[in-house]
Formats: sequence, C-alpha cells, structure tokens
Amino acid sequence: MTIVIEQPLNEVGREEKRLVSDSHELVLDGGFVVPEINSFGHTFRDYDADSERKKTVEEFYRNNHIHQSYEFVKKMREEYGKLNRVEMSIWECCELLNEFVDESDPDIDEPQIEHLLQTAEAIRKDYPDEDWLHLTGLIHDLGKVLLHPKFGQLPQWAVVGDTFPVGCAFDKSNVHHKYFEENPDFCNPKYNSKFGVYSEGCGLDNVLMSWGHDDYMYLVAKENKTTLPSAGLFIIRYHSFYPLHKHGAYTHLMNEDDKENLKWLHVFNKYDLYSKSKVRVDVEKVKPYYLSLIEKYFPAKLKW
Repeated sequence: MTIVIEQPLNEVGREEKRLVSDSHELVLDGGFVVPEINSFGHTFRDYDADSERKKTVEEFYRNNHIHQSYEFVKKMREEYGKLNRVEMSIWECCELLNEFVDESDPDIDEPQIEHLLQTAEAIRKDYPDEDWLHLTGLIHDLGKVLLHPKFGQLPQWAVVGDTFPVGCAFDKSNVHHKYFEENPDFCNPKYNSKFGVYSEGCGLDNVLMSWGHDDYMYLVAKENKTTLPSAGLFIIRYHSFYPLHKHGAYTHLMNEDDKENLKWLHVFNKYDLYSKSKVRVDVEKVKPYYLSLIEKYFPAKLKW
C-alpha cells in the first residue's frame, strides 16, 4: 500500500509529502479540499489572530499549562479509570455533547455533535471502505463528556486543548509554552529533562499524557473491549497531540508501532481540523449508518 503523508512545512515553507510503500496501493490523501480560513475568517489554529475567541483561548491554555502536572495526571487516570460513573451507549454519549462548546478551539463555536459528524462524514466520503475510520471520526471527541455534571463537570483545561507528555520536559512547540513556567514540574529535575522518567523508544503507551478527553475516551474504548484496530485507538488517544503530529516533537519516545499508527493519525488530522464549518449535517439521515458501525465495534452499553 502507498500512503501519502502530509508533512509539516519545511524550512522554505513548502509542504513535503512522504511515501510509505506496502503491497497494495492506497493513496490516503482523498479528495478533501482543505479550506484556507476557519468559520471566523482566520487561518486554522492561529492563536495570535485578533479574533473574538483569542482571550478565551489564551486564558484556557494558561490554566491548562499551570495545572497539568505529572501528579495531577496520575490522580485523574486513577479516578476516571475506574469507569464507574454511568453506563450508556455511544450514541447517547454523542447526544450529551450537544450542550458543550470547546473553549480551547479558535476555529469553531458550534456544539460538539456538529464537529463529530462533520469529521466522520468527510472521512466517509473520501474513504468509503474504511468504516473503522468513519466511526473513529464520530467518537474521537466523546471524552468531552467530562464537562458534564454526571462526570464531575471538570474545568475545560482538564478536558480539552492540545495534549502533551508529562514527566519530561515541555517542548517549545506546545502552544503558549510560556505558561509552563508556573507548572510545578517545570523546575523539578525529575521531570524537566528531555527523557524525564522515560527512556528512548519506550513507546507512547508507557508515557503519561496531559489529562483530558483524548486519554479518557481511549480508556473507555479499551476497557470496554472495542474491536477497533490499534490505529483507531491511537487516533483517539493522540489526535490532540499536536506537538507530535504537527511539529514532530517527542518522537524520541516513540516505538515502531507508534510510527506505523502515526501515519493514520496524519490522515485523520486533516479531517478533524479542517472539516469544522457552519455547514450542518442531517443527523437523522446519517444516524442509521453510524448506529450500525457502533454495533459492529462496541457493546450496546459501555461503562464510563
């Protein structure tokens, strides 16, 4: 298979593409046209743009970077890894997200269900045979139910935003990096070196990521014994890990399985980021298709 991977801009500002060959040719570039501006008229992920959401987004990252420490993440994983909050289906969880807007996102202010369906439908159009990827598009943000009172109504800085490893140095590619200086791990020699508590090539499975919806949904899917392929779980857990998949940071922690799964994350990210728009999806029209995928890959009720 031949996979076309979109790479970050090189030193002269051109987009590079890398081919990864296998026995069957499949160009993972689709027909999706990347828009130049978001729904506010600015370029995507522009955290310096003078938009109405700029102050909200920056304040979000200030709190996120101050509080997301190694000990905080361990505590949250232990508490929420029990999955003893509620039992419900995947679709019921989708409907819960109608109540929330992501304060960390400078590109859209629509309820989350809109973004889930926009992502899934864009992928489905370009890759009709990869049904696991369609479903991954639908469920990748379901961990944002952590914002709901049933799940402790966590503050947004503990649920959304770009993710990053804790337990090692905070890479400069993290957005609004300056606010890490107030994080208790920033000056702790145990955690502030390149490898910190980890070792080269240890694998991302062995790395603690900042706590939020990505890691929570990964735990929910894994512990409820989803049959999604490993690439689907990798996408769910690391789709907000922009320092890695956009800037190439933290690759020294990856193993060979991570490198293979990262190819699919690069494919997915284009749809996750650039499908955000004001165009509405007819929920009732597409619902039967996604219910069939949920039945294929998940149990009827999940522990959350």
